Amino acid sequence: MSVVPSAPAPRSSRKPKGEGHERRAEILAAAERIFVESGYDGATIRKIADKVGLSSTALYMHFADKGEILNEICRNTFEGLAGRNRAILADPAPPLARLRRIAEGYVAFGFENPNAYRLAYLTPAVETRHGAETIAQRAGAELFAAVVAVVEDAVAEGVLRGDARVLAQVIWASVHGLVSIMITKPYFDWADRDVLIRTQLDVLFKGLTAQ
Repeated sequence: MSVVPSAPAPRSSRKPKGEGHERRAEILAAAERIFVESGYDGATIRKIADKVGLSSTALYMHFADKGEILNEICRNTFEGLAGRNRAILADPAPPLARLRRIAEGYVAFGFENPNAYRLAYLTPAVETRHGAETIAQRAGAELFAAVVAVVEDAVAEGVLRGDARVLAQVIWASVHGLVSIMITKPYFDWADRDVLIRTQLDVLFKGLTAQ
């Protein structure tokens, strides 16, 4: 009696298990895109799990819920920028040079991390509940404090005049505005990005030092 070979078992679409930190990184990257595309409410654990080839149950082994995922995206992204600013604050360079580096670093950060930037700054508050808004506020406060600290040095040396907090807000609002509009309006016929950034910062700092 001949034995009929059994049909091969269907291949699973699930991805093989990877290292824990690698899997978490995959989940965060996929969730970041889905949050931007669908909004916080439109993003579901099922969508995120499917994107990385996991079951919902397996994803819950890494994160308790989508709020925790959003929190970690914001925390990781802001920590990178905060680290850059700490290094600049410790630099003995003249205050205007440090201010320029902070502004350039902020702009570069926005363009390097457009999805995380949108989640942190351009998502309606109702969608950033579950702690992400608080994380963004805390990180933003640290970033702004770095700008204020350097502006205070510039005022103390007489290279800038005025209220340090007001001047810092002008600088931050200026660079944030450029990043935000270019990220959210990519279809506009923008001039060369590096030229735009350099021109804006030249005009900004010349205006501030001309007071």
